[in-house]
This record gives sequence, structure tokens and C-alpha cells, in this order.
Amino acid sequence: MLMGAIFHILVIFFLPQNFWLSILITFILIVALCYGFELFSLITKLGHYEVMDAIAGIIGGVIGMGVILLLQYIRAAT
Repeated sequence: MLMGAIFHILVIFFLPQNFWLSILITFILIVALCYGFELFSLITKLGHYEVMDAIAGIIGGVIGMGVILLLQYIRAAT
């Protein structure tokens, strides 16, 4: 969850005018990082390769993104 929030804050910082593009870039970063760790485990045989770990990380990252989006919405509404 924290990873998604931090990635989204960083992308918003660098792309403040592009709302949808920042969401897309953040999602791509989360998927790449979560699945990248699993591919690293598969290739190097360090740890275990399990797709469900990547899916759980992606879900947590999306929840983190959602928290930041909610905070942005609340800030814009006031």
C-alpha cells in the first residue's frame, strides 16, 4: 500500500497537470516492480516464484493509489 502511495505522490510531483497519465504511469510502475521481483526470483532461483505475490502487491499498490486520489479529491473539493 505504501509503495503505491509513494509512487503516486512522486508521479504527481513530476506531472502535476496530467491527471490520467499520472494514474497510468503509477500503475505501470507498480506492476513492473511487483512482477519484476517475481521474475528476478524465477531467473536467479533466489526465493520462490509465485504470481499471487505479485498480484497481492499490485492490489496493495492500487489501494495506496486510491488513498492518495481520495486525498486529492478532498483537497480539490475544499
